[in-house]
Amino acid sequence: MTSSSDRSPAVDVRSSKTYEIRTYGCQMNVHDSERLSGLLEEAGYLRAPEGSDGDADVVVFNTCAVRENADNRLYGNLGRLAPKKSSRPGMQIAVGGCLAQKDRDTIVKKAPWVDVVFGTHNIGKLPVLLERARIQEEAQVEIAESLEAFPSTLPTRRESAYAAWVSISVGCNNTCTFCIVPALRGKEKDRRPGDILAEVEALVAEGVSEITLLGQNVNAYGSDIGDREAFSKLLRACGTIEGLERVRFTSPHPRDFTDDVIAAMAETPNAMPQLHMPLQSGSDTVLKAMRRSYRQERYLGIIEKVRAAIPHAAITTDIIVGFPGETEEDFEQTLHVVRKARFAQAFTFQYSKRPGTPAATMDGQIPKEVVQARYERLVALQEEISWDENKKQIGRTLELMVADGEGRKDGATHRLSGRAPDNRLVHFTKPDEEVRPGDVVTVEITYAAPHHLLAEGQVLNVRRTRSGDAWEKRNAAEAAKPAGVLLGLPKVGVPEPLPAATGGCSAH
Repeated sequence: MTSSSDRSPAVDVRSSKTYEIRTYGCQMNVHDSERLSGLLEEAGYLRAPEGSDGDADVVVFNTCAVRENADNRLYGNLGRLAPKKSSRPGMQIAVGGCLAQKDRDTIVKKAPWVDVVFGTHNIGKLPVLLERARIQEEAQVEIAESLEAFPSTLPTRRESAYAAWVSISVGCNNTCTFCIVPALRGKEKDRRPGDILAEVEALVAEGVSEITLLGQNVNAYGSDIGDREAFSKLLRACGTIEGLERVRFTSPHPRDFTDDVIAAMAETPNAMPQLHMPLQSGSDTVLKAMRRSYRQERYLGIIEKVRAAIPHAAITTDIIVGFPGETEEDFEQTLHVVRKARFAQAFTFQYSKRPGTPAATMDGQIPKEVVQARYERLVALQEEISWDENKKQIGRTLELMVADGEGRKDGATHRLSGRAPDNRLVHFTKPDEEVRPGDVVTVEITYAAPHHLLAEGQVLNVRRTRSGDAWEKRNAAEAAKPAGVLLGLPKVGVPEPLPAATGGCSAH
């Protein structure tokens, strides 16, 4: 094993090689991909144009191991790239992330045209490993067993000019029976509060006005440094940073969600009235089998306290349907919690085996048709509740942070899109004056659908911001890049607010 000092600026490919990163999984992987982009650009690579579809000189797969078919998806994509690689001397393929950490040498055996395999703990080594593979003309497989450098110390190419992820911890100390992530990401390791706040202040100085504090179990922050109220203190400290308008976090664990965190959310002006609280199941029996260290009463008690302290909070969740041994009575308990909690939105998933997890070998695996039927009932109930909760927003006046790329029909409807303080997506009538992503508009909600709101009247107010200036400056700089190596417009907007995969890195 070579030392972490091998991540060296001496690796430089100023020959205008391009790179493409394909990201799968949760927010932690998205954030890691921003680091990988920063590392490659520091080493002289240029981001390939949008839609390059494997035509870059380096293609990196940042993988997820949460889903049962994650490896099939990876090898299918690698197989489609094999002909391109054989016809393009010098092209390189790298595989990193959770699946790489889990499968290691298997990847090169199944796909010998892969040049580099690296794990979750040593993403900073990617440029060095690519160069080593090129010189030695053989695959480089390097999997660190523990964290070499905290990801936030690495170079970054953020996807948004005005919103940023800030990692406060990595790893997870939980032992949920459906989740393999702790085995791949390691035990929880917390950053020092001063380092986190210094990063936030630096981001704000660059024009960022919204941050999302990120961790596998974000409100367990402090267990590694011996302070059980460290997370609430961190939230309050973020509230003192001038120019920081919005603070969010994901994802907490009900076990660690204490009253001091609720108080900090309610009393910190820039802490947004939004909470993503994974439920997974409403059945105490299933929660015990999942090793989720809370029960239905505890969960609903948290929701009640949050609503009492923050009346307009939008609460979202993750739910798994069809966990091994789940009976019809167990499933009815999940429906009961959904009715009581009245989530603004729920990310619902049919249970699938994760190789290497205790749940994969449990008795009582549920037939696919039963899981599908339950899933459809849950989705129908949640759709009804989401719509009802959104209708309560009609007539409210809200401040939206303008986004780019979140309204797929904006061009056809002559609208723009933005996020409300509670993170609901709102499409609004485009005003006469220029409005940039990162700017703030005030609108009145006129219509509600299950997954979005409309503000069809005139915009009541437009506030140009430093974040809008940062977006404008960034776009101008990228548009000035030489033809043929344009990075393409970045995906600007609030980082995805919710986990893409339940039970994954930040969905505990």
